[in-house]
Amino acid sequence: MAAKARRVVTGHDADGRSVKLSDGLPSQNHPMQGEAVGADFIEIWNTPEAVPTLTSQPAAEPTARPFAIMPATGHLMRIIEIYPPSMGGKRTVMHRTRTLDYAVVIEGEVVLVLDDGETVLGPGSVVVQRGTDHAWENRSDAVTRMAFFHLAAEFSEELLARLPQPLALME
Repeated sequence: MAAKARRVVTGHDADGRSVKLSDGLPSQNHPMQGEAVGADFIEIWNTPEAVPTLTSQPAAEPTARPFAIMPATGHLMRIIEIYPPSMGGKRTVMHRTRTLDYAVVIEGEVVLVLDDGETVLGPGSVVVQRGTDHAWENRSDAVTRMAFFHLAAEFSEELLARLPQPLALME
């Protein structure tokens, strides 16, 4: 399946006026796409900075960096198209990340799997994922499209004392 997501990037010209810097598909030079993966990860934008510095134009194309599931620092925005079983889709492994994530279902249906059960999500549903062990599964017969906003985070000492050790993280 050809992953598509139009990205419009704005900036400033020499006079400080707002301008469109680019409009189109961001480059996707990574292996996280296709039937073998069961999903298409569409990288939109990222920065290693916790508080991004706004410049007239970005210094480089943010999607040109080596692919990482989660940012070690800063934030990352991506679209994920999760395939149905008929197209090679499968349940992800249970995993935990050191991030605060906002996951928005744009179209389709997906199941959020947690230790205490499952929740079916449809368009307009938003999951605020707070470092919990979880998995995703598309059990429908259509592609599910979601937007993910990943922000690097830290576990509190109080939470670390409750979590299994050693702490296994997907990074």
